[in-house]
Amino acid sequence: MRTAYLEGRSIAALARDHSVSRGAIRTAVADLLPDHAAAAEDSPAPELPVTLDMPGKVADFLLAAELELAERAALDQGVTARRGQGYTLRVSAVPAVHLRLLTRCQPLDGGPGTPAIPAQRKARREYENRVIALTPTGP
Repeated sequence: MRTAYLEGRSIAALARDHSVSRGAIRTAVADLLPDHAAAAEDSPAPELPVTLDMPGKVADFLLAAELELAERAALDQGVTARRGQGYTLRVSAVPAVHLRLLTRCQPLDGGPGTPAIPAQRKARREYENRVIALTPTGP
């Protein structure tokens, strides 16, 4: 039946030949129907890479940290731009990677037993604002 459908037989003709309803034929050849591709579009679309500027203080911290393969690759492929006394790393990655990088640089805010360095805290906040701007719900 599937072969006949692929050879150009209509659903109605196949239903008559096999004495079943057209719905039964549609079910049998569902993955071959053009409308089937539209149903697959309900699944989430793949995320596209987004380019964000990461302050150098955040990049330095993350480059010294243990990262997953995708995170490390995103940082390694980043482009450095000099900015005054420091630099900015232009990182291109999917939003999920940016969110994971943001999570990994939380220690820059300081915590129990570790003092926060104001410049690092400010740099992390700047990166956080950029990441939040690209996600509709935020982290």
